[in-house]
Amino acid sequence: MKDKKTIIVGVTSGIAAYKTLDLVRSLKKDGANVFVVMTKSAMAMVPSSKFKKTSGNKVYSELFKKGFDYKDILKIRRVDHIDLADKADVVVIAPATANSIAKIAHGIADDFLTTMLLATTAPIIICPSMNVHMWTNPLVQENIAKLKNLGYHIIEPEEGKLACGYEGKGRLAHIKMIKNEVAAQLKYRNSLAGKKIIVTAGGAVEKIHRA
Repeated sequence: MKDKKTIIVGVTSGIAAYKTLDLVRSLKKDGANVFVVMTKSAMAMVPSSKFKKTSGNKVYSELFKKGFDYKDILKIRRVDHIDLADKADVVVIAPATANSIAKIAHGIADDFLTTMLLATTAPIIICPSMNVHMWTNPLVQENIAKLKNLGYHIIEPEEGKLACGYEGKGRLAHIKMIKNEVAAQLKYRNSLAGKKIIVTAGGAVEKIHRA
């Protein structure tokens, strides 16, 4: 990554959350500015302090800080989740649980991560990780299909030994694969930078009425 880009890494409460530290470390090593957003449950898996140390930036998780006063927001006209959404060149959710996928697919915004996702115009990459039976559940597959149709980029899980003891598809995709997709989305965005695009649906056909 030649130009310093801003990558937002969302972490939800899958066991694979510890692997995301390697993703953040790798993106940071390549020169990206990485911000991490964690759900409350994700912080039970991996302490936010580890992501703060690895990214070198503040970790976001709370929509409303202790002592929140709406008057402060009206003074500065700045809200963290909108500010972060605007900064993003690419957003990647790794791991993405069945619950987080369902919320994203249905536009539910009840925490910092899901609220920020609704506000960003950056490409969003979702990396599911869960039990094999959860992954094959029709409801989960329906949500995945919906997100694909909406333009989200899905990196499907790998097959192998899962943390729950099962064998099958559900393991978080390899960090290198996720990083390659981030690079691909950045490259695509850069290829359109500074260009004007005209979209035409063809000529209009109208009847000519005599006066």
